[in-house]
Order: sequence, then structure tokens, then C-alpha cells
Amino acid sequence: MRIVLKQYYYSLTFRVPARKRHAAPQSIPPSEAGLTLVEMIVVLAIIAIVGSLVVMNVISRPDEARVTTARTDIKTISAALKMYRLDNGNYPTQEQGLKALVEKPTSAPVPAAWSAEGYLPEPPKDPWGNPYSYTVTGTGFELKSFGKDGKPGGEGLDADIDGKQG
Repeated sequence: MRIVLKQYYYSLTFRVPARKRHAAPQSIPPSEAGLTLVEMIVVLAIIAIVGSLVVMNVISRPDEARVTTARTDIKTISAALKMYRLDNGNYPTQEQGLKALVEKPTSAPVPAAWSAEGYLPEPPKDPWGNPYSYTVTGTGFELKSFGKDGKPGGEGLDADIDGKQG
């Protein structure tokens, strides 16, 4: 509507000959083209609303991602422990702990076929920076992350994340 009125205004102002008035619409001069301040504010408000909706949905996700990372880490460490057992005939002892996957143990039983590259690049820590709990159980092992609070038990994000094997 605004464009039609401006075109009508320009057709009267510039005294276009009658035969050209009903021809193709005239273009708006460059000084009059563009968006108004109100239009810009409306666009920015829409962008702000959409942005706030996205941020609200993403803020709660990092803690959920940490729980998923801990579960994935437990599977990776379990696989490394199984490789250790295949190479050496048994799992690392309680005293050797998960450090046996990074450095060759010097305490008994010393592994005879320990991989020169190791089984993990560094001692594992859970996503909250706490070491994983490793317990040898009869013929298997138990790996745990104590969750966000780093203490046994808990609920929600503080709940233990475990992986029993064997």
C-alpha cells in the first residue's frame, strides 16, 4: 500500500506525461528505498524471541551431555580392560587400578604381554573431573562414576553411573 501511494505521489510530483502514467510502475528513488526504523525493531524483536527460545532449550543440556559422556567413557574403559585381560590373562588388581591401562604395572602380578602403546592415553576422569571408581569383583570388575557430586549414591545428576562386567 505504501509503495502504491508513493508511486502515485511521484507520478504527480514529477509531472510524468499522461501516456506514461499507466505504464509500468516507476521505481522508488534510492533515497526513499529501504526499511523504516519500526520495521527494523520488529525484525530484531523476532530474532530476540527466537534466540531466547533456543537458549532456554540448550541451557539444560550440558549436564545431560556429561551423563552420556560418562556412560560412553565407561564403555571405552571396559573395552580397554577387556583388551588388557586378553593380553595378560587377568584384569588389573585393585591396587594397580586403572593406572595399569596407562603405565605398565610394576607390582605383582606384573603383566607379561602389556601393550607397549598402553590401553588408554591418560588416566581416565569422569566429565566432572573425578576419577572413575574401579573395583575387582571375583572374575570381573565394576566401573563407576559417582556423578556430579562425586559421592556414592544420590539422585538425578548426583546419581552413580555404573558398568558391571564379568
